[in-house]
Amino acid sequence: MTKKSLIQREKKRYQLKKKYSNIRQCLKSEFSNATSFTKKCKVYEKLQSLPRNSSPVRLRRRCFLTGKSRSNYRDFGLSRNMLQKLFNACLLPGAIRSSW
Repeated sequence: MTKKSLIQREKKRYQLKKKYSNIRQCLKSEFSNATSFTKKCKVYEKLQSLPRNSSPVRLRRRCFLTGKSRSNYRDFGLSRNMLQKLFNACLLPGAIRSSW
């Protein structure tokens, strides 16, 4: 299990991302449409003044059962350990294990 503080930090980052997404999108479009260098610098300063944790790059996918951030499968939203346990218990419908 992942520490609760890390999971809460990730939730806070997700909320900040939602809060500032419109502002960030407007500033980015304004930056790309700016013609002069001084306008671009001003818009870039505004973009830099937003909280760092509001950036979508800072988010990590986590397993919704254990909260692990590594070896996470997008299709299932699970880490590889939980995926293997659920496969073996036949709790994932439609999932087929390969054998060679």
